[in-house]
Amino acid sequence: MKDYYKINEISKLYGIGVDSLRYYEKLGILKPRRDTNGYRLYSLKDIYKLNIIADLRRLDFSMKQIREYLEHQSIDNTLALLQEEEEYITEQVKQLKLRKQIIRDRMAALKKAVKIEPDIYTVKSLPERPCVRLNEHITRDEEMDFAVKKLHRKHEGKIRDFGNLAIGAAVDMEDLQKGITGGYHNVFFILEPSAEQYDFLIPEGQYLSCYYRGEYQKSTECINHMLSFAGEKGYTIRGNPFELYLIDNRETIRQEEFLTEIQVRIL
Repeated sequence: MKDYYKINEISKLYGIGVDSLRYYEKLGILKPRRDTNGYRLYSLKDIYKLNIIADLRRLDFSMKQIREYLEHQSIDNTLALLQEEEEYITEQVKQLKLRKQIIRDRMAALKKAVKIEPDIYTVKSLPERPCVRLNEHITRDEEMDFAVKKLHRKHEGKIRDFGNLAIGAAVDMEDLQKGITGGYHNVFFILEPSAEQYDFLIPEGQYLSCYYRGEYQKSTECINHMLSFAGEKGYTIRGNPFELYLIDNRETIRQEEFLTEIQVRIL
């Protein structure tokens, strides 16, 4: 084994960029000697430090923390570092378990959605639902996607998982009466029941519900049919209809696989 290695050899061996090695030197963590031509030569001691740096960087330790550790290595400091590593790993395991449960929940929801029979009217008794929303007039699918992204960006620090969110849009009744297809006046996310911060509540009560599959251009026709059905049954409509997107372009590019639920509160 050689006693010294050039910077390119170290870079290839550890998969560390030359600029990073120079940065470590600038911080004083590595102190390579120079040969007669001015080339950096790394000793076995430097390589030992690189092993520690690589391990700690994988655990997201900052370069400041790493430098302080290398400058004050002792049994106590090593034990403290190992304790910190253990706590970090425990948290990572916790997050992975949470992520696994989120994925399982999403899979279960999709499998359930695939089996739903469309074009059947049912009445549901639903609890109060907290929501966040973005008020914006929407008439095209592209505008809807953009509005959803804006709303998610606004609340991404509070929302646990975007994939499992119930996304909805309130139908613009003026557009509907004018025969304008796909008109909405806001987009919203339904939060977990325990959410403490929200923009509004969908009130508890009885809701007439119907699902349809396929492109969103079917929305206007389906809503009109639902309102006609409500009239025939003698239901009193309370508030505007809204849509919930159970399967959309988050899961598939095939429009025939899209599944949308229309709900409207009734008395």
